[in-house]
Amino acid sequence: MATVTLTHPEPVLGDDVVLLTVPADGGYLGVLRTATAGLAARLHFALDEIEDLRIAVDEACAMLLAIATRGAELECRFTVTEDALTVEVSVTTVRGARLPAESSFAWKVLTALTTSAAAEASGQRATIRLLTRRTEG
Repeated sequence: MATVTLTHPEPVLGDDVVLLTVPADGGYLGVLRTATAGLAARLHFALDEIEDLRIAVDEACAMLLAIATRGAELECRFTVTEDALTVEVSVTTVRGARLPAESSFAWKVLTALTTSAAAEASGQRATIRLLTRRTEG
């Protein structure tokens, strides 16, 4: 039986932080896409910006699912500020796993759809961080 956990930790200096944990299975990516769209809409992102961010989160999760350990969970941290949404997705990885190179098509997609994208891997954990700032208009 799979569980989805949603928690609201203490905000940091006015920021809203939402943690969402789902099984590392493609069937649960819709939950993360929906949460992303809802939080971006709360910031009054334009419809195109919301869709770009949903696609970027989906792509980042796909990268992580490819290297996730069996039975792992995707941990997603959404940080909402006045004009930006940061999405950090992380997972435990199989030994020796590597994320795609920054020159790969997948990374080109992430950087085209967000303000910035970064990744880090330490030990058996990989994290992808996406930042999207709302455009004025």
